[in-house]
Amino acid sequence: MKFILGKKLGMSQIFDQEGNVVPVTVIEAGPCFVTQIKTQEKDNYKSIQIGFENLKEKKTKKAQKSKPFKCIREFKLGEKDFTELKNGDKIDVSIFSQGEKIIISGISKGRGFQGVVKRHHFKGGPASHGHRHVLRRPGSIGMSFPERVAKGKKMPGHTGMERVTIKNLKVAAVDIDNNLLAIKGAVPGPKGRLLEIKSI
Repeated sequence: MKFILGKKLGMSQIFDQEGNVVPVTVIEAGPCFVTQIKTQEKDNYKSIQIGFENLKEKKTKKAQKSKPFKCIREFKLGEKDFTELKNGDKIDVSIFSQGEKIIISGISKGRGFQGVVKRHHFKGGPASHGHRHVLRRPGSIGMSFPERVAKGKKMPGHTGMERVTIKNLKVAAVDIDNNLLAIKGAVPGPKGRLLEIKSI
């Protein structure tokens, strides 16, 4: 299992070997460092904790002296997974190769309070025959019995800022010198958002 933390830089495009334009998301991935290894015997589960982006000395609190990183995330291992990583080991983009399929998780863009058309992709009401003020409303939401709104009904509300995982993304290019990954297609979140990247 391969994994790394990265920061979304934005979208761009590259050309493949056939000369076709490929839209890509550029991610600054790593270098990351192993901060802790959890074992089945000691912690009842197996995982590896890694840190990304060093904190400045003046911003490092006393409790963070042993792990002076802005971002720390944990990647869980299966019972049969084996790793040779040790505390302090460095992880960089060289572990990935062009054409490899990966999974990326991140927090999506926050959209604030939105109506049902934008939030749930409702069609909306007709624009004629006396429907003046109901173009983007949800319509009837109640019932005759038990005379209340059912739980889980799709309604207006806060949109975005949720954890999103996208599978089967393909690595379009790897730049080891600049710690960059080019991923075919879009990934969750705005520019600067932290992303968790791991192999399938």
